[in-house]
Amino acid sequence: MKHGFQSGVGFWRLASMQSVPLVDYYSRRAAEYERIYEKPERQEALAELGVRLRGWLVDQRVLELACGTGYWTAIIADSAQSVMAIDASDAVLRIARAKAITPDKVEFALGDAWNPPKVEGGFTACLAAFFVSHIEKHRLPAFLAAIHTALASGARVVLADNRFVPGNSTPISRTDAAGNSYQLRHLDDGRTFEVLKNFPKPAELSALVQPYADSISMEESEYFWCLNYKLRDSAIPQSNK
Repeated sequence: MKHGFQSGVGFWRLASMQSVPLVDYYSRRAAEYERIYEKPERQEALAELGVRLRGWLVDQRVLELACGTGYWTAIIADSAQSVMAIDASDAVLRIARAKAITPDKVEFALGDAWNPPKVEGGFTACLAAFFVSHIEKHRLPAFLAAIHTALASGARVVLADNRFVPGNSTPISRTDAAGNSYQLRHLDDGRTFEVLKNFPKPAELSALVQPYADSISMEESEYFWCLNYKLRDSAIPQSNK
């Protein structure tokens, strides 16, 4: 295991305890979403993460899950052969489609990360950036099994997300009995949401994908982690082989 960078998903809850599906929260946050990538202290780590993603996805037919406003889509588009970027929110997709991203290589589409689109022969790579942390721990194996159904033999899966950094990350407001952690998020309009946000340890992530992977690489910076693995042939649906 390498440590680098030095070289359907629950619900979002209002503070009043009203339940709001994930897609609704992100639709409301769409115009504010990319501010999280503007923190000065994170720029070096973000740039290096972008280099890693482009390298792993070069010349691949990529399925990007929960693409949001297309921040990472824009970063990988030039190196990938093609990108099918899906999200469940029309609001974030409108922002993504307005970006100057090569239209002959990238398609943005409304879609469910838990029921990903299928193409003949399967996608040769999958990217889920800053989405895994919003999945309840017990549902992660089912999520991986779902995305594997859309992939080709030998496909590469790349997962990236936040590490918890005291004093920089949004504080954890509570942890439930199953070990899932939550944060309170505040929007410009004054509304407050309680957000499911997990920060898994490297060993937990590696163990999670071990049953499906022929090779695993786990890298970390101060602010982010990135896990990539090559999908074991036995994990690929027969129709995609």
